[in-house]
Amino acid sequence: MIVVRDKVTKYISNQYGVDPEYPWDNYPEYTVFRHRDNKKWFALIMKVGCDKIGIKVEGQIDVINLKIDDPILHDTLVHEKGIVPGYHMNKQYWITVMLDGTVSEDQVYRLIDASFVATGKKR
Repeated sequence: MIVVRDKVTKYISNQYGVDPEYPWDNYPEYTVFRHRDNKKWFALIMKVGCDKIGIKVEGQIDVINLKIDDPILHDTLVHEKGIVPGYHMNKQYWITVMLDGTVSEDQVYRLIDASFVATGKKR
């Protein structure tokens, strides 16, 4: 099943009560989600050229950038199919997840949840 940006946006809105933001006029398909309290991003949905994330085909793909604080988990994830080091983000802490069905919907949602926790207020 293909995980489309609309389903991901709906999940985030329902789960965390935040609305998508579209901060760049030049990139209207880039969607940012941030915490209400600390304003930190926890997800960024983009449409990028396949070549930008190492896919050797023509065209573009929807992806989501998510923060993963645990270095061991991060290293494990970037070796899984459909997940690469964060595009245009700190590759030590962020991952880019393809939203083309390569990564299951449940896995995408678990990673969103992990990113939300990783970017939340520290106790």
